Amino acid sequence: MKLTNEIVIEKAREIGFDLIGFAPYQTLQEETERLNRWLDRKYHAGMKYMEKNIDKRCDVKNILPEAKSIISLGLNYYINEKHSNLPGHGKISRYAWGKDYHLIVWDKLELLEEELKKLDEGFVAKSYVDTGPVMDKVWAIKSGIGWMGKHSNIINRNMGSWFFIATLINNREFEYSEPAYELCGACRACIDACPTSAIVEDFVVDSNKCISYLTIENKGEIPGEFKGKFDNWLFGCDVCQDVCPWNKKFSMPANEEAFKPAASKEYLLEDIMNMTEEEFKEKFNVSPIKRSKLKGLKRNAQFLIDSESN
Repeated sequence: MKLTNEIVIEKAREIGFDLIGFAPYQTLQEETERLNRWLDRKYHAGMKYMEKNIDKRCDVKNILPEAKSIISLGLNYYINEKHSNLPGHGKISRYAWGKDYHLIVWDKLELLEEELKKLDEGFVAKSYVDTGPVMDKVWAIKSGIGWMGKHSNIINRNMGSWFFIATLINNREFEYSEPAYELCGACRACIDACPTSAIVEDFVVDSNKCISYLTIENKGEIPGEFKGKFDNWLFGCDVCQDVCPWNKKFSMPANEEAFKPAASKEYLLEDIMNMTEEEFKEKFNVSPIKRSKLKGLKRNAQFLIDSESN
């Protein structure tokens, strides 16, 4: 059977994906040059892996030689609940309230590939969920599922930006979507609201200043210059998305039950400081929070405690 847009969309929606778009294979020369300028400015901070596999980011044929198209998929994770902002507590980013999204999206991608191969035995694909050398945001734009906001997250005009992106590089051709065009206009809500001024210009984030980077990917100490600026974020940060007008108007509750809060949306900082390795592993076994390790989570908690005492 020849795979068509309609067949792929039907199967993807049955599996649970909310957004599906199609882009033709092409090399990403301009986008690679932009990435290299970002790297030259050291805006990737300690994420040295961003410097690797530039050839694969530029040309997906270096990943899948028979690549002819890219299918971009979006999975809504918005839960319509808010932090209570209790004194002495640290807030968790919305994406980490439930089960680790990698586990959820990988399962859905695997199932989608299986379903498509049942219909077309010659279908070959390589899929990623932000863990490989693929410019997933670029492909999301080219496939029409959203444009890049000034905070560098992808925004969909009917859903906002609370969704995860998956990328399916494959060897089939489709009818291609119109690339999304930018609709942020003159809005500066995310830029003006960023507690650490990490959005240094439209569409450009300096990870060295980003709370999400500093509390998750960062392996060192948090610079003292940011004391009093973290707004009690213990793991990640949602400020730039919380203030976005598109999210305020169009966010809709996710259908995926696993994204609902499995534990707490915020934690007493003293409890984190007293937590044992065994307690950490048990509480965050399938949570994105385990990425920071207990050492990193305690570092974040101590930073917030020190900030409150100053």
